[in-house]
Amino acid sequence: MLKIEHLTKHYKGSNKGVSDLSLHIAPGDIYAFIGHNGAGKTTTLKCVAGIQDFDAGAIQIDGNDIRKTPLACKRLFAYIPDNPDLYEYLTGIQYLNFTADIFGIGAWEREERIKEYGEAFEITASLGDLISTYSHGMKQKLALLSAFVHRPKLLILDEPFVGLDPKAAVILKDTMRAICAGGGAIFFSTHVLDVAQKLCNKVAIIKDGTLVASGNMEEIVKQGQSLESIFMEVVEHVEAN
Repeated sequence: MLKIEHLTKHYKGSNKGVSDLSLHIAPGDIYAFIGHNGAGKTTTLKCVAGIQDFDAGAIQIDGNDIRKTPLACKRLFAYIPDNPDLYEYLTGIQYLNFTADIFGIGAWEREERIKEYGEAFEITASLGDLISTYSHGMKQKLALLSAFVHRPKLLILDEPFVGLDPKAAVILKDTMRAICAGGGAIFFSTHVLDVAQKLCNKVAIIKDGTLVASGNMEEIVKQGQSLESIFMEVVEHVEAN
């Protein structure tokens, strides 16, 4: 589904970025991407989404190269940043219809999907309101609906649980599982390590732009340990060396 091969991206005048990072996300994977602030998570996600160019390496989505065939890639995924910038002069339903138009979703399909997810996330009653009146949590829900409306094969999410109320977080986790059960894949960053441990079958740990651990969750997190303790152990080991 998603192949990141030797991704390298450095910023001029800064030591931040990503160095020689390789990851493979297969259909059915819910893949957590964890690391401290500034580790390179958002840079990686933006490169995958085609928003950020990179210095070296390759990124393929379902066999399509993000540089060579960006539109073919973007038809297949949905990307939600950690702080979605929405068109605040539109109403919620106008924004969802705008997104559905971009992806060529028919009237009946979009109506059914907006109804399904709108009711699940308890946002239906507010879809006629201007987005400028929404709280941060409401905007996050709308961004999620705009991602789900075209049924992407790959979801790329940057801190998706931030701002969501507990019920919405449960609905999001259930939706993520359903997408992967249907053959999709999810690659997301998070600081909520207990959620990642329970939800994900794969995990990657990044520190200072370098991948330091990756693999099956059950192999990374040994019996009786937590992802939090493993994360601290791995990071401290890297720092010591």
